[in-house]
Amino acid sequence: MKPSSCEAWRRDREIAVKQYEAVVNQEVQSRVLPYLAIFAAVVFWGLSFVASKIALETIPILTLIFIRFGLAALLFTAIWTRTGFPRLCKKDWIKISLLSFFEPGLYFLFETTGLSMTSAPKVSLIIATIPVFVLILAVIFLKEKASMLNFAGVAVSLVGIGILVGGERQIHWAFSGEMMGDILIFGAVIAATIYIIMARDLGLTHSALTITGLQSVFATILYLPAFIWEYPKVQWQALTTGSLWALVYLVIFATCAAFFCWNYSLTKIRASSASVFLNGIPVVTAIAAWVLLKESLTPVQMGGGGLVLMGVYLANLRR
Repeated sequence: MKPSSCEAWRRDREIAVKQYEAVVNQEVQSRVLPYLAIFAAVVFWGLSFVASKIALETIPILTLIFIRFGLAALLFTAIWTRTGFPRLCKKDWIKISLLSFFEPGLYFLFETTGLSMTSAPKVSLIIATIPVFVLILAVIFLKEKASMLNFAGVAVSLVGIGILVGGERQIHWAFSGEMMGDILIFGAVIAATIYIIMARDLGLTHSALTITGLQSVFATILYLPAFIWEYPKVQWQALTTGSLWALVYLVIFATCAAFFCWNYSLTKIRASSASVFLNGIPVVTAIAAWVLLKESLTPVQMGGGGLVLMGVYLANLRR
C-alpha cells in the first residue's frame, strides 16, 4: 500500500529540515566558533595579567611560569591516557619543538626581562605591534591576502592601544638606559609572530588539543632548569590563598583553555585576522584591573578601548 501524499510530504519536510540544520551547524562551526574561541582566548589572557599580578605577590616569576605549564602538561597527559597520545612524524616534532621554543619559551623570557628594564606603557605599545608583523609575514609565507583597509584596521587598533595604555598619564620616551629593554621586547614580538605563523601551519594537519598539549610539555622542559635555579629562593610558607587561586586560574584558563581556543581558531581563520584580536587584551586587562584591583579607568582610556575594537573589526573585513 502506497503512503498518502500527506505522509510523503511530512517525510520530505523532515528530510529538508535535517539538511537545513546540518548546513546551519556547519556554517556555525566554520564561521562563528573560531571567532568565539578567539574572544574567549582574549578574555582569558586579558584576565591573566591581573591573576599574574596577584600570584607574583608570593611566587617568583620563573617558578610561576614553570608550575603554570607543568600542571597544564599533567592535565593534557591525563587526557591523552584516555584518548591516545599524539602521533607525529619527525618533521612535525621539529616544528612543535620550535614553536614551543619561541612561545612560551623565548617570548616569556624576553617579555619578563625587558619589562624589568623599561617602562610598562612602552612595553604595551611595542607588544601591540605583533599584528603588524603577523600580517606582513602571513602575506609573505602563508600567501594570505590583505587589503589597505586591513592595514588601516591594524593602524587604528595601534592608536587605540596607545591611548588606552597612556590615558592621561605622561609617557617618557628616554632611550638611554632602557634601550636594551626595548630590544628585548621587540625580541618578544618577533618570537610571538613566528609562533603564530607556525601554529597556523601546524593547525592545518593537527588538532588544537595536540598542539596545545605538546606546547605545554615542551614549555615545562624548557623552564625546568630555571625552576631548579630559582627553587631555593622560593618561600613556600608565604603562599597566600589568593596566590593559589590565581595560579589555578592561570593553569586552567590562561594556559589550557586560552591556548586551546587560540590554536583552534588558527586552524579555521587567517593568522593575520586572528592576531589583530590580541589588541583586545589590554582592553580586558584595563577593565579587570578597574573592577578587581580598584584601579582607575579614565574616559580617555575607554575611548582608546573603543578604537581597539573598531580596528579589530576593520582588520577582519574582506572584500
